[in-house]
Amino acid sequence: MLTKAKTDLTHYTKPLLQTPFHPRTAPLNKLNRWGPWAGYMTALCYGDADMEYTAIRNAASVYDLCPMVKYRVKGPEAAEYLNRLTVRNAARLSVGGVHYTAWCDDAGKLLDDGTLFRHGPDHYMICCQERHLNWLLDSAEGFGVTVTEITEDIAALSLQGPCSAEVLRAAGFDVSGLKPFRMATFSFDGGQITISRTGFTGDLGYELWLSPEQALPLWDHLFAAGEPWNLRAIGTDALNLARIEAGFIITNMDFIPADQALREDRPRSPPDMGLAWMIDWDKGHFTGRRALLAEQARGSDWALVGLEVAGNISAEGSLLYHNRKTEAGFITAAAWSPSVKKSVALAQVPARYRNGDDLWVEIYALRELQYVKLMLPVTVVERPFFNPARKRATPPARF
Repeated sequence: MLTKAKTDLTHYTKPLLQTPFHPRTAPLNKLNRWGPWAGYMTALCYGDADMEYTAIRNAASVYDLCPMVKYRVKGPEAAEYLNRLTVRNAARLSVGGVHYTAWCDDAGKLLDDGTLFRHGPDHYMICCQERHLNWLLDSAEGFGVTVTEITEDIAALSLQGPCSAEVLRAAGFDVSGLKPFRMATFSFDGGQITISRTGFTGDLGYELWLSPEQALPLWDHLFAAGEPWNLRAIGTDALNLARIEAGFIITNMDFIPADQALREDRPRSPPDMGLAWMIDWDKGHFTGRRALLAEQARGSDWALVGLEVAGNISAEGSLLYHNRKTEAGFITAAAWSPSVKKSVALAQVPARYRNGDDLWVEIYALRELQYVKLMLPVTVVERPFFNPARKRATPPARF
């Protein structure tokens, strides 16, 4: 006789978590539009996505970054462990530095990408989109290192836009000497916060890392200081448009993590996704190295390309064709770019189409309740689509 097994798993009944900034973001969310991110509620749009995007590109914006998954890596062999885990050389990252990185499975397929912060000789922090604690712990076997998830222990806020440095200066945080991908600590509210010159908009910007107890005081302090620049809270919709213009990729939007893929042909390697530049072949063995060396010898199957699309209709979710007949890849992200005044897109294409010769996109455009099929030419272009000099200037320009 079969009996139903009892279980005490009730996680699926629990509501999404609220971030430490929720008491401030909830009243601002006039549309009450929320989405899930790593078990948290995150604002998709507060009221007007166009105005929120405008704040990113023309003034200053804040985005609640608390759901970003965070891991602390500490120990005398932290650098050696991270060199085994990730494709870049963590030992070469200096204290106070940040770099973009990725990690793979044994088949050389991407599990995730993220940023690596080095707080001390034996102290790092990984920030990423998805949760990977089991993989990180398994990978730590044999290393003198401890890996701890600290997502709920650290609140984070992204401050982006050409006026972001001015807002910080007005708030008492002088970041004029802080270079891109560097971080520094500042006193605030009886403790310290860390500010890194990093972000996901492709513009001048910073990310602030603090304790949950400091979240509301910092929010209020920044908005008081940022009033002359019309500091505005932004949601994921506006941020997504900015990251597309910057040519950045997102896990589970532009590629599927290898451990989540159900179909064998869905995972992608770093070279498939335009990340071959970050692989350090000289640092020694790392997970996926043998498979990636084999791929390097034979050539990659896929290529991530930037596209300009004729017209002004977004090509999101569309298929690509060669010579209007042969299927030749698909769009992973697309938008009309207000900054470059063009329709742009990110796409995965079989490697033989990477040059974009005679490529077309099939778009179904909704016009007054009826879909109209459009076959439009596309051109392969360099990423990022939007690349302002102000994001690199040190000290930042005064706005």
